[in-house]
Amino acid sequence: MECQKICNHKTVIKKEAFSVTAEELVSIGKEAIPEELISNKHLIYSSPATLAFNSPGAQGFGVKRAGLAIPGSVMLLVAPGCCGRNTTILSELGGYSDRFFYLMMDETDIVTGRHLRKIPQAVQEIYDTLEKKPAVVMICITCVDALLGTDMERICKKATDKTGIPVLPCYMYALTREGRKPPMVHVRQSIYSLLEPRKKKSTSVNLLGHFAPLVDDCELYDLLRQMGVKTIREISRCEDYEEYMAMAEANFNLVLDPEARFAASDIRKRLEIPSIELTRLYQIDKIKKQYALFAAALGTQIDDDEYYEDARRAVENFRNKHENITFSVGEGCNANAFELSLALIQYGFSVAEIFASIGDGDFLYLEKIAKLSPQTKIYSNLEPTMLYYDCSESPADITIGKDAAYYHPDAAHLEWSDDVQPFGYAGVRHFFEACEKSLKK
Repeated sequence: MECQKICNHKTVIKKEAFSVTAEELVSIGKEAIPEELISNKHLIYSSPATLAFNSPGAQGFGVKRAGLAIPGSVMLLVAPGCCGRNTTILSELGGYSDRFFYLMMDETDIVTGRHLRKIPQAVQEIYDTLEKKPAVVMICITCVDALLGTDMERICKKATDKTGIPVLPCYMYALTREGRKPPMVHVRQSIYSLLEPRKKKSTSVNLLGHFAPLVDDCELYDLLRQMGVKTIREISRCEDYEEYMAMAEANFNLVLDPEARFAASDIRKRLEIPSIELTRLYQIDKIKKQYALFAAALGTQIDDDEYYEDARRAVENFRNKHENITFSVGEGCNANAFELSLALIQYGFSVAEIFASIGDGDFLYLEKIAKLSPQTKIYSNLEPTMLYYDCSESPADITIGKDAAYYHPDAAHLEWSDDVQPFGYAGVRHFFEACEKSLKK
């Protein structure tokens, strides 16, 4: 198989993984991004690296696990046997073995849709069987029902009306990954859809976006308290269903992941709770600026100097020990691969490669990378020519993300993909501490 490599607007036929340097990519502009870097323009290569994040039902917080974020919830997976089997692996994780139930579809179900009539009965059976009654039942359906055109909202309403139990839809549709509302966007909206209007408390705020909490020592908690906030709620820290429902008391929501924008918009319309978005960054000067703008928007001030200095020292200490280190950065980590790469370059490190799909807003980072490190190569994990990738062409001392680790088996590896989320100055500190540990292994 042969591929085309774009270089200075000339076409060269080579048998190698497609890549383009940051300088080349910026020179041709974001309106002319090569199709090799756009996943819906070609066949998708699912390497062992991409399997970790390619499927909406994959490991980490895929749709199925995310759908169980509501305290006291259980899930009914409605799917053919092949889709149900991989869920049994997830159910072996602590705390999930008694929260998954299955309604298997056979060929007749797929042809006639008769399985849809069984859902209300299955929900009732789940409720009757469990000694500890569920607060809500999530119905997870797959691409099969997407192709059938199933109106799952209507099915869930019928199940709720018949059983008296809150029933919510949860879509594991890989087919919608490139659409307006991908699976992980929809599930975020769904898990907050049960919240009902309550009297607002001016000292209460919700953190939206992640299905696990921020690191315990994240400065954001303290900065919010400096602003007068007394109650900070994250769905992952809600101990029971009532505490989850109390999220409707918030004066405003803080959106910490772009995939939660749709959920925040829905909450604003239904509950009249406004939202402010904060971006996860690894450039400490940008973190400081973002916090200052956030405080100004609320008409207050904060003191984050101590946290800034701690993060700055963490960067400096690591740089003093590893001044000439070369990174290879993937997208399978708790970071925007382009923003993290830019931060590393600004700190004085070398970034040989970035393995990532280019999203909205990434070109702002790429333009700066092109000026500081023009020869940094950009690859797409999903491009079929990655079959030909040769790590000897871009040696790396340490990789960030499971995907980058796959391409550089002999380098030091930092997956940086734990459930608990890094953020702000604390995220920077923990990142470089984790890099240090990885290099010592």
